[in-house]
Amino acid sequence: QVQLAESGGGVVQAGGSLRLACVASGRTLSPMSMAWFRQTPGKEREFVAGVSWLRGATSYADSVKGRFTTTISRDDDKNTLYLQMTSLKPEDTALYYCAAYVGATTAQSMRVGRLYGNWGQGTQVTVSS
Repeated sequence: QVQLAESGGGVVQAGGSLRLACVASGRTLSPMSMAWFRQTPGKEREFVAGVSWLRGATSYADSVKGRFTTTISRDDDKNTLYLQMTSLKPEDTALYYCAAYVGATTAQSMRVGRLYGNWGQGTQVTVSS
């Protein structure tokens, strides 16, 4: 079982940037596929970005594609997953979760939350207008 711990959330003004980090313990990131999801009260959990263990393929939600200029990345030596977010908007306010799946994912499958067996506790991102 892998434990995931997110950090990097906070309060930022609209147009600002944040970098979220997710440190994995209990096993190495390889061969895990990783993803970021977010959720606001009363809404379903939403896929944000994912990176597959296989060839590092990435995928992004349409709501963030092109806006998060520097995106999801992983440092397997540090067992850490990152999400760099720029040009943040108030609608990006949410609790952001890191998730891990042991194996490879595709651009489609990495978007499915129930695929992931390991989740962190989340880090809150609040974007003020």
